[in-house]
Amino acid sequence: MSLFDASPIAGPASRARQVPLAERMRPRTLDEYVGQEHLLGPGKPLRLAIEGDDATSMIFWGPPGTGKTTLAKIIAHMTQASFIEFSAVLSGIKEIKQVMAEAEKAAQFGSRTILFVDEIHRFNKAQQDAFLPYVERGTIRLIGATTENPSFEIIAALLSRCRVYTLQPLAEEQIVSLLKRALTDAERGLGTSAIEADDEALATIAAYASGDARNALNAIDVAVKLAEGRGEKLITKPLAAEALQRRVLLYDKHGEQHYDIISALHKSVRNSDPDAALYWLGRMLEAGEDPMYCARRIVRMAVEDIGLAAPEALNLCLSAKDAMHFLGHPEGELALAQAVVYLALAPKSNAIYTAYGAVQADIEATAAEPVPLHLRNAPTKLMKELDYGKGYQYAHDVEGRVADMECLPRSLAGRRYYQPTNEGREKLLAQRMDEIERIKKSSHGTR
Repeated sequence: MSLFDASPIAGPASRARQVPLAERMRPRTLDEYVGQEHLLGPGKPLRLAIEGDDATSMIFWGPPGTGKTTLAKIIAHMTQASFIEFSAVLSGIKEIKQVMAEAEKAAQFGSRTILFVDEIHRFNKAQQDAFLPYVERGTIRLIGATTENPSFEIIAALLSRCRVYTLQPLAEEQIVSLLKRALTDAERGLGTSAIEADDEALATIAAYASGDARNALNAIDVAVKLAEGRGEKLITKPLAAEALQRRVLLYDKHGEQHYDIISALHKSVRNSDPDAALYWLGRMLEAGEDPMYCARRIVRMAVEDIGLAAPEALNLCLSAKDAMHFLGHPEGELALAQAVVYLALAPKSNAIYTAYGAVQADIEATAAEPVPLHLRNAPTKLMKELDYGKGYQYAHDVEGRVADMECLPRSLAGRRYYQPTNEGREKLLAQRMDEIERIKKSSHGTR
């Protein structure tokens, strides 16, 4: 007997366990499917479309692990259509055309084809264009899955021919129900192990999954294997935490999650909520966001939402940016945390932001008038003869160091862009502006 002959041959049960648990537990019917009640509940739009055998193409938009692929397979089964799964990561335009040609031949014999394209947002415009004639003719029923906003990632022509359904992350109680089903299912799940999990363990895994059923099932699979290896029959919270190792936060550095969370951070700072600001900053940094991106946005907050109400905020944020660059991860993150807490607690003013926006609007809407003659330099004799600099008043030579002299173009004379608030340091600036107006009026009256 050879060495290889001595190895046991894996039986069907052993081979089944080699398939990931999430794949084994994939729902086969709408009754098994968990979540998305807003789409699949009685009388809801997607359920009606499926039950009515509506052949319209569609896009499923939602985070990972919400059942996009599963739903496409259930639709193919319920509508008795051939199911072709296509990955935008692995396939190009040549493969697209080949699949379309085969689907067109099948359609001639009355066979229906559902083409499921995972991560359809990864296809470029030309590749997405290739689907259009086949979708229009009804040769295929396209079901695309994307984690990115279709409005940004799918071409308009294709999007107009598809219905978009938004899938939501699963609630923790829904994930707990899936975990319980996996633990008791002897055919496809972990039921043959006879291992149970207490409520705290299940809640821990569900919370850490961030709405992703696949992550949760993978975690319970690891927990069961740990328990089996130790001869234990109960998965407790510590064992579940050990199986998880580290939470995988739902975050796409180049997608909508990226913009949603930085928006939450900015709006928390603006609303003077230091706790929420710290939380959203932590969510970004712990998920692997570039700290210097966070630093740049924090500096922007200092000038947009605090401004001259607390002008020192800008220097503090620039210092935090330098500290992050100097210290690196993880020590430098405390400097960013310090900055967002300060910004959240600082007096707020968007007066500079508003003023500059008004300036930009006037520049766009009005003629580009020449600089008034009295504000121009006159370094040559000719310029002096042309009245360059004529009428200019040197502020240091007049009482109060403020000359009664218009410095804006004629069409904008008297325009006031900067309107200081009564918050923080700006209250003093508002008083100074009033004082400047009084000096101008006083000097005008003495002319």
